[in-house]
This record gives sequence, structure tokens and C-alpha cells, in this order.
Amino acid sequence: MTMDTMNGSGRTTGRGIGLAAVRGLALALVSLPGAVLCFCLSLVSIALIPIGVGLVTTPYVLTGVRAFADWRRVLAAEWGGVRIPPAYRPLPEGADPWTRTVALLRDPATWRDLRWLPVDMTAGFVTALLPAVLLLYPLEGFALAIGLWRVFPDGYWYGFVPVTGQASAFGAAALGLVLLFLAHFLTPRLLGVHFRLTRAVLGSNQRELAERVRVLTETRRDAVDASAAELRRIERDLHDGAQARLVAVGMDLGTIEALLDKDPAQAKELIARTRQSSVEALSELRELVRGIHPPVLAERGLGDAVRALALRLPVATEVSVDLPGRAEAPVESAAYFAVSEVLTNAVKHSGADRIWIDLHRADGMLRATVTDNGKGGAVIGAGSGLAGVERRLGTFDGVLAVSSPAGGPSMVTMEIPCA
Repeated sequence: MTMDTMNGSGRTTGRGIGLAAVRGLALALVSLPGAVLCFCLSLVSIALIPIGVGLVTTPYVLTGVRAFADWRRVLAAEWGGVRIPPAYRPLPEGADPWTRTVALLRDPATWRDLRWLPVDMTAGFVTALLPAVLLLYPLEGFALAIGLWRVFPDGYWYGFVPVTGQASAFGAAALGLVLLFLAHFLTPRLLGVHFRLTRAVLGSNQRELAERVRVLTETRRDAVDASAAELRRIERDLHDGAQARLVAVGMDLGTIEALLDKDPAQAKELIARTRQSSVEALSELRELVRGIHPPVLAERGLGDAVRALALRLPVATEVSVDLPGRAEAPVESAAYFAVSEVLTNAVKHSGADRIWIDLHRADGMLRATVTDNGKGGAVIGAGSGLAGVERRLGTFDGVLAVSSPAGGPSMVTMEIPCA
């Protein structure tokens, strides 16, 4: 191995250790107040249910807890390679506050989230902070050896080393060197321990298989209902649009046949009108076909189909695509219509003047991210477009995560397993 190779390997390892320490520190500083806030609000809101106040607040608080847990699932997958699939039961659409609150509290996944919050603010906080401590604490030992020990005339304990003079300060530096050596091996692993702890508490328990069967049953029912609704829409569009125009074309042709000998001028006028009606009927049929399965999606794949979709938006849109091949047709179709629905919501409700779309595939997952610089406030709730997207993805064992703080920006991430 050459010296350049060893230097490059050292730099890579150093970056990995530093990155793990920075990520762990950021995670600890953000997750601790977030977990404490979510846990306290949940306890207070649930306690207020008997007097009626909790019926209004609990759905919003628990939805926030789910968003916080989903954010941690995304970080676990991206930073630790640990997948924690959610198993939330779908909420009834158009339900009153009491029904929504009962549905949330009857969901085992809700109680897993609430059990995870105390673990995250204690053991989770420690395991997230340890990588940074292992990397930064040795610096204190080196500082003591340089002369910082003189600031403490009564002595100072560095770990298990009592620092009272220069000799003991060198002992502190030696301990710091040992800790730095351990950090070289343990820092990335400790961050992985944090995410595995999160999976152990936040993931499904021994009833995972039964819960999985239930979720798949519900998503299959949603898929059947969605297919039936889609068939009704197609039938309605054909009946009210193209079919009506074609019937009118047939009647006009009968009239033209009767007028050809009696009034050629009027027959000619009717021919022009009939031609226009046939053009409009053909246009409606093309729009209908595009709504079922866009031709560009079948011919050129998901990347080009999303680019074509972005070109039709009234908002400036950037599309980044990194798809080495094509997924199965049903997966591409689900991803396309999910992105289309998210874009429609962004254009209608976000007030954004710029949208970014990112499509890529990694670790057997097709990931689509839609980001806008709008006003934020998007939530996955009953009756919202995002709830429909979540049901569509659930049919394919997909995941939807939303980050949309008040004031923006909003980021919607969709993941679908694909070969």
C-alpha cells in the first residue's frame, strides 16, 4: 500500500469519525428538547380528555409525535442504515374529534411512540452524545498537559486521574490519547447503537407479524377502494365527455346525410362543426388516457415523466434524477401519481415560487423528494391530499414523511421498495 493510499484512507476515516461526532451532537441537542416537549404535551393532552379539551388537542399533539418519530426514522435510515418501518393505522376520513382521538389511542403504534420518548430523552440522548464526547473530551486532557492545570490550584479530576501538577497533567494527556484511540473505533459504532436502540423501542414488537398482516389488509382494502373510485371516475368522464361528443357527432352525421342534396351549404357548415367536435372528443380521450397511465411514463420512464410533469407547472421547478434503470410499472405509476399529487398540493396551497424534485434509488428503495419554499404548515391528515398519497404508497409498502414547519420550507419524502 502506498503512502498516498494510506493518507487517503486516514482522511476518509477521520472524516467518518468527525461526521459521526457532529451528527451525534446535533441529534442529541435537537432530540432531547423535542422528546421532552412531545412527551409533556402528550401527557397533558391525554390527561385533559375527560374534560373535553384533550379531544381537540390530542389529535394534533399525537400527529406531531408521529411526525417527530417519522423524522427519526428518516435519520436512522440515512445516517445509520437502520430501517424502522412505521405501522400506523389509517385514520378515518371526515371523523369527529372523539373518533379521531379514540382511533389514535387504540393504535399500538401510538403507544410505541409514547414509550420511545422517555427512552430517547435518556438512553437515546446519552448514546447520541457519546460519539462527540469521545472525540472532544481528549482535547481537555491535552489542554491540561499544556498548562490548563494551573487554573485549578486545588487540583482537578480528569476522568479517574487527579491532576495536581505537570506530571499528573501528562497522565491526563495519556488518558486522553487512549480515549482518542478508542474514539477511532467506537465513534461511528456508538451512533449505530443509538439508531438500533431507537429501532428496538420504536419498531414493532413481537406482534410485528400480526400488525404487518393488519396493515397489509388495510392497505389492500384502500387499494381496492381507490381502484373502484378510479373506475367510477373513468366511467363518469367517458359518459359526460367523450361519449356525449361522439353521440353528437353521430347525430350531426345523420343530419348532414339528409342535407347533402337539399342544402349543401348548411351541410358543409355542419361538417366543420362535426370535425371540431371529433377533435375535442379525441383531446378528451387523450387526457383521460394520460390520467390513467401517461404515455411518456410507459415509453420513457419515471424520470422523463416527472420532468414532463414539471414543465406543465406554473411554478419554477428543478428536477434531479438519478435512476440507473427502470422499476416495475406499478411502482413507477404509484411514484408518478404520488409526486403529481404532492406537486398539485404545493402549487395550490404552499404559495411557493420555486419547487425542487429529487428522484433517486438506493438500498433497494425508490425515493422521491419534493421541496418548496412556500409558507409550510402541510400535515398528513384525514381528507388532505397527503393522506391519499400515504394510502397509495402504503399499497406498495411505501413510506411518506413530511417536514413542513410554519413559515416553510416544506419537504415531502416518499419511499417505495423496488427491485
